[in-house]
Amino acid sequence: MQVYKVGGAVRDRLLGLPVTDVDRVVVGATTEEMLAKGFRPVGADFPVFLHPKTGEEYALARTERKSGRGYGGFTFYASPEVTLEEDLIRRDLTINAMAEDDQLNLTDPYHGQRDLEARILRHVSPAFAEDPLRVLRVARFAARYAGLGFTVADETMDLMRQLSESGELQALTAERSWKEISRALMEDHPQVFIQVLRDCGALKELMPEVDALFGVPQPETHHPEIDTGLHTLSVLEQSSLHKQPLTVRWACLLHDLGKGLTPEEEWPRHIAHEHTGLKLIKAVNERFKVPKDCQELALLVGQYHTHGHRALELKASTLLELLQSFDIYRRPQRFEEFIAACEMDARGRKGLEQRSYPQADYLRGAAKAAREVAVQPLLEQGFKGPELGEALKRERLKALKAYKEAATA
Repeated sequence: MQVYKVGGAVRDRLLGLPVTDVDRVVVGATTEEMLAKGFRPVGADFPVFLHPKTGEEYALARTERKSGRGYGGFTFYASPEVTLEEDLIRRDLTINAMAEDDQLNLTDPYHGQRDLEARILRHVSPAFAEDPLRVLRVARFAARYAGLGFTVADETMDLMRQLSESGELQALTAERSWKEISRALMEDHPQVFIQVLRDCGALKELMPEVDALFGVPQPETHHPEIDTGLHTLSVLEQSSLHKQPLTVRWACLLHDLGKGLTPEEEWPRHIAHEHTGLKLIKAVNERFKVPKDCQELALLVGQYHTHGHRALELKASTLLELLQSFDIYRRPQRFEEFIAACEMDARGRKGLEQRSYPQADYLRGAAKAAREVAVQPLLEQGFKGPELGEALKRERLKALKAYKEAATA
């Protein structure tokens, strides 16, 4: 029995990056031998075990064969006869197909170290094209390592195009797709993920609503970059530079979907795109079974982001409606995330990345003024039920008028 570290642990150590997840492969062992040593089985499809003391994962060396459509369409074969090289060849990229023993002796049959040094993301074998999930994975690695200068090899991009055109991407489950998308959006360069998907034709298959934004012009006075797709990439880039959470990054990706529906004869203006885009945002949310907090923020940002930009011009009554829509009294964090998404949208414009965004503090101040309206005096005056709600609304409106007058004086 021989044990090797494989995949990301080897790759990141060679890159000089922190090693977080350690995967191990066991060569020359049977399931019975692993159980006899106290390992606990956890793999449903193939033999994976947890170490009896550390709880770390150990997988038996295995081969795989395509047996159906999609990510799950494989049969696996694990046996003591399967070699380390046979196990490594089924992996996606050469930089993930290296192994090392406890003495750090490297096994690198597919030249992963060479590709690390050349900053190339390259597939290990033609079997790459059997698994559609690998399109998303490669795009995610491109987003992770873009800052180090990594790019996708031309021949790998060709295979990704073949996969995109084959219809296999449609066989991916919503859960698997979202897992890759959400991880990619939290990488250092999430805009690269979207760009790589677009370059290989996968964006058109997975998120046609986002793909449709490329080539759609916007007024140059507000958008020096003009192209709506490029603007979306820039907004995503800003969301990463400003360390925004996943909810904000997802909202940033989807906020302008309505512009993809504007008739060409109306370009570059996009009247009411905030409302026309809501059905598209809802469709993307449902397609990937997106978590509720991400769904809700994306819809709210889509509908109200232009309100955010025009915050200082809004009437007090409109401002109150905006605050009510976000339920700022019970969910203050959601409104804070809305403000963040609006600021990323404002900064995601060519040459305007460092612009100030006074609307952020103005909106925070408005929310504070509305929250500070006390309920107790109204209760003491005898208001209750619907009448209390109306009285509270009147007092909040009065507070917002006073706030607006003072803030814009």
